[in-house]
Amino acid sequence: MKKIPPPLKIRLIVNPTAGRDLAGRELSRITRAFAAEGITDIVKTERAGDESRLAAEAIASGIGTIVAIGGDGTCSRIAATIVTAGSSCRLGLVPVGTGNDFAKTLGVVSLSFPEIAGLCAGSSIARMDVGKIDDIYFLNGCGFGIDPEILAAALSVTWLRGNAVYIVSALRKLFSYGGVTIGTSTPGGVTQTWMMLTVSNGRNLGGAFKIAPLASVCDGCLDVHSFADARPARRLKIFLATMQGRHPELPEVSFERHSSLTLTFLSPPAMEIDGELRHARSSSVSIECLPGALSVVAAPGFPL
Repeated sequence: MKKIPPPLKIRLIVNPTAGRDLAGRELSRITRAFAAEGITDIVKTERAGDESRLAAEAIASGIGTIVAIGGDGTCSRIAATIVTAGSSCRLGLVPVGTGNDFAKTLGVVSLSFPEIAGLCAGSSIARMDVGKIDDIYFLNGCGFGIDPEILAAALSVTWLRGNAVYIVSALRKLFSYGGVTIGTSTPGGVTQTWMMLTVSNGRNLGGAFKIAPLASVCDGCLDVHSFADARPARRLKIFLATMQGRHPELPEVSFERHSSLTLTFLSPPAMEIDGELRHARSSSVSIECLPGALSVVAAPGFPL
């Protein structure tokens, strides 16, 4: 067993219910991989949102690296705690969620548990941007319109796992959703009805969708894609193009890049933030990018 130097004290925070209990089922394999690297400090969440408390306790006790064992929501809550505390604590990830979009950003989505454990046991540090919408931090992005509708529908798709959950849910909503009216504060911004508007830090959404193919979590900006409403046949074309990352070529899709922006709605909107359903407190939503706000453990050549 390897011994971890004191400055790199590492703690695993496990969300056993992530990925529809995938994290719990894989936990013994994960802990064996980390134990081989001398990492045995493990705590588990007991209820929804418990990651924030456990992350705060880890930071207060001098932990230098927190490894999230879970999905995008687990990572997002831990990252928010690290950023709020102004901590230099690194965030690592063992992806056992449903969409695992953040894992793609870090380059660990296809790595084995021993490979991820080896990365976390190392001393490399990468910095990445974090988004903020009102008082909520995000790693991947946020979406309005059909996006949160799809996420809400996904909660009832209990017989599937992984990317298929979001694909089936999207097809259920694709032809019935009525659109959302949004105004933007950006130069030349207009108020109109959109099928969807996404604000992305990373490139992926819902596991299967390459929603922001040109985005980078290291550029100090957020990529904004606005999807105009369309007839059913065109909606299907847009949907398929989004899975391939080719939607920016379509006339219904507008692209902008901003360090901050404000969106206005007719009423407080539903929002998808890092794979979780939220509701805004008011009809005006402020979004900004916080450059280099988070230290992460990433594969060589990442984060993107």
